[in-house]
Amino acid sequence: MTQSIDLDPEDRKIITLARSARARNGVSEGAAVRDETGRTYVAGTVELESLKLSALQTAVAMAVASGARSLEAAAVVSEADAAAEADRAAVRDLGGPKTPVLLAGPDGTLKSAVAAG
Repeated sequence: MTQSIDLDPEDRKIITLARSARARNGVSEGAAVRDETGRTYVAGTVELESLKLSALQTAVAMAVASGARSLEAAAVVSEADAAAEADRAAVRDLGGPKTPVLLAGPDGTLKSAVAAG
């Protein structure tokens, strides 16, 4: 995995977890978030007839359902060129506007790192 900028080892970890979720589940996106205690939540895209959630929305929902009070960072692995506004909004709702959202390609290469806000 090649990174274009230096990343904290914990941020590299959530990118790796997101990549693994994407590959393991055969979905278009994988995501991982890290809460204020360092716990991580990993998810893939949910596409049911009655429910559609991006991988990052699902990971944020898992964190909330598990009692997380805030987020330190979020990562999504996707073919997309930018993190979707709905994904950034979900991260912002729990983590605040300064929470970093890392977007990586399927090979783990970091494409962008932006604040949720």
